[in-house]
Amino acid sequence: MESLGDIASELAKLQELTGSEFIVQLKRITNHNGFHPIETDPNIFTMGGEQDDDYENLLSAARKAVELGYTVYILPNPRGIRTADFIFVRKGVYKMYDLKTIQGKGSAGTQLKDSIGQTNRVLLHIKSEYNGMALARSIKKYFEINPKALEVLVFKGKKVLTVKRISLQDKDFLNTFRMRYSK
Repeated sequence: MESLGDIASELAKLQELTGSEFIVQLKRITNHNGFHPIETDPNIFTMGGEQDDDYENLLSAARKAVELGYTVYILPNPRGIRTADFIFVRKGVYKMYDLKTIQGKGSAGTQLKDSIGQTNRVLLHIKSEYNGMALARSIKKYFEINPKALEVLVFKGKKVLTVKRISLQDKDFLNTFRMRYSK
């Protein structure tokens, strides 16, 4: 496995890249020799960080992604750099997600806003009862205020919902999402 040296600088480069260069950099990062599989979860790779306050939330979401067929890389959180939390790989496709764990009733909009500038894909891990219509409105607003946003992935229990920018072209997006979320 190739060594990239300082992972923080490799993560920082992502902020400047787009398109295929961005994907090539994601692949380079996942090949960093600092990653190792978690003993109990061989499809989840980490560089440590097990003592981080958010580690259990990261691991919980990563396990859910593995159930969906992804290999998951939990990214380190170097000081001074706003980075996402994960790189998901499935069938040769690399995507980077920022994890936002929703544990209260009014936090999705704030959490989504907070992810702007970290990556263009957000994973909302819903761990509480959350109103489907309120969540749909928050997701719609997120896409409206963040022109670079590509996707919001929602994990709620056994349910997985993907919302891409094109989804908002559905004139009845709010109700469609609410119904999918509430099923």
